[in-house]
Amino acid sequence: MKQKFKLIAVIALVGLLAAGVAGGAVWWTLGARATQGGEQAESAAPADDGKPAPDYKYVTLEKVLVMMRSDEGASVPHYLAMDVVFKTLPEQEKRAKEHLPLLRTVAVKALSAYTLEGARTMTVPEFAEVLNKAYRDSYAAERREAPFAEALIGKLIIE
Repeated sequence: MKQKFKLIAVIALVGLLAAGVAGGAVWWTLGARATQGGEQAESAAPADDGKPAPDYKYVTLEKVLVMMRSDEGASVPHYLAMDVVFKTLPEQEKRAKEHLPLLRTVAVKALSAYTLEGARTMTVPEFAEVLNKAYRDSYAAERREAPFAEALIGKLIIE
């Protein structure tokens, strides 16, 4: 009985030692890769000025409905419905809410040029880029600063 206990203890000790060696090898390998990746990331990353990122507020423009241009010969109208979310600084939140009617108009104007097939091939980030470009152009034409940092798509339905 005493010899079985010694044999089990030796096997357990060898297994524990092997696990420790394997863990150390993995740690060493991952540490070397992380250091190499970290050096590359540090050189590519912008300098951190110590300021925390701003605490953004989000203003929602709900139910933007756009009638899509019909394809030649199409008898049934098609619609695009979306909710747009504006990422804004807290001090500009009120101004962003006041601009919602203008922002709805710009979105409808920008998206009404698309056909059903054209809209179906687009991704959500592509729709967001189209809207952001339209908003930048609109505010640039008026020589005003936009009350938000970015427009995001909260919901998108194409019927």
